[in-house]
Amino acid sequence: MAIASINPATGETLKTFEPLSHQQLNEKLQRAHEAFQTYQRTGFAERAPFMVRAAEILESEKRDFARLMTLEMGKPINAAVQEAEKCAWVCRYYAENAEQHLADEIVETNATKSYVHFQPLGVVLAVMPWNFPFWQVFRFAAPGLMAGNVGLLKHSSNVPQCALAIEDIFRRAGFPEGAFQTLLIGSDLIQSVLEDPRVAAATLTGSEPAGRSVASIAGKQIKKTVLELGGSDPFIVMPSADLETATTTAVKARTMNNGQSCIAAKRFIVHAQIYDEFEKRFVEAMKKLRLGDPMSESTDIGPLATEEILKDLEEQVQVTVAAGAKILTGGQKFRAEGDLARGNFYEPTVLVDIPKGSPAYWDEIFGPVASLFRVGNIDEAIELANATPFGLGAAGWTNDESEIKRFIDELEAGSVFINGMVASDPRLPFGGVKHSGYGRELGEFGIREFVNIKTVWIKSERA
Repeated sequence: MAIASINPATGETLKTFEPLSHQQLNEKLQRAHEAFQTYQRTGFAERAPFMVRAAEILESEKRDFARLMTLEMGKPINAAVQEAEKCAWVCRYYAENAEQHLADEIVETNATKSYVHFQPLGVVLAVMPWNFPFWQVFRFAAPGLMAGNVGLLKHSSNVPQCALAIEDIFRRAGFPEGAFQTLLIGSDLIQSVLEDPRVAAATLTGSEPAGRSVASIAGKQIKKTVLELGGSDPFIVMPSADLETATTTAVKARTMNNGQSCIAAKRFIVHAQIYDEFEKRFVEAMKKLRLGDPMSESTDIGPLATEEILKDLEEQVQVTVAAGAKILTGGQKFRAEGDLARGNFYEPTVLVDIPKGSPAYWDEIFGPVASLFRVGNIDEAIELANATPFGLGAAGWTNDESEIKRFIDELEAGSVFINGMVASDPRLPFGGVKHSGYGRELGEFGIREFVNIKTVWIKSERA
């Protein structure tokens, strides 16, 4: 079955690709295996210029890459440009910091000399999603390649042109042949790749079912995995917060990337003392958002990435409303005109009075739909924030020191942001707890996920 690139704003098929044959897939696996045998022996001084060159390519051609992202998955063009810029940032970060992050660590013992030494694992399979088609890949590839590993990318099948463009960036940057390759294959072949002895480890960003599958297959092969899965992130607003800034950030946090982000704020938990004012401001701001052509710089929200995602979102809202929730704005597919009539547009939506157990109460809602909750105190806020199987990110808005401490200590999440929007940053570790996955990307912890943390103990015979 052909892999198709379809413009979600128009429904137009842009390009189709034939998946790799079994022979072609085997050849790529062998190429990666052979590349690692030599690439692992290169030093940081040799790898860093390649990574800097990748950053330069991303920066100089960011508008071309942005256009490709927007065409394939529908994110607003301005956000796509920013994504390319962020990818350049992570490349530069690891070019400058990888050697320090993986430097030998001396540990005093009864040996003459003992230390921790870090070595690459080998070929790492990256199973990546469509929502940030460049960033998700580069935040794995930059530390992975700088650590001396080589990468195989199984990207989401609706962004094949992005996947091939990323491979081309690393090729043009000077990385050896086979150091980073895109695999145009269906999900049905992921298991065979994971089970192949030439593959040492895997990382996946995606849905909880996909994560369970990859973890299960890799676990049977005793292979290391890192999983970054879904989220139903809480955004808590307390009375001492700057309400204007909190509201403005809340709208951005819910609608970034057309609402299709694992770390987007999805559940807005607001203290009763300020709830009415927050709700009023939030709904007014959501109503003002401009839907339309994602190629237009004036567009705030573009289409959802696929027709299936749109249908799933519609169903989640309908089930939640049927259970007793109320819609304050939006709540249905947006009917665009002209060339956009077949686009996967959904209105910015605000739900209130959400019953426990309904989809909008604790599930991941992947689209511009916000769930608002009123609470009487911080205990209720924290209890509601944690009432989800997910634990990716959480935001707390308060200027009360005791509340800040409680948010840091008690919110069940891999990241807690106080008076700011949850976001990934090359300098800080990123990942989740509970059903949001395990392991970390980015920062010092991220580059150490796919290395052998080797203990070295030396006893000298000379006194």
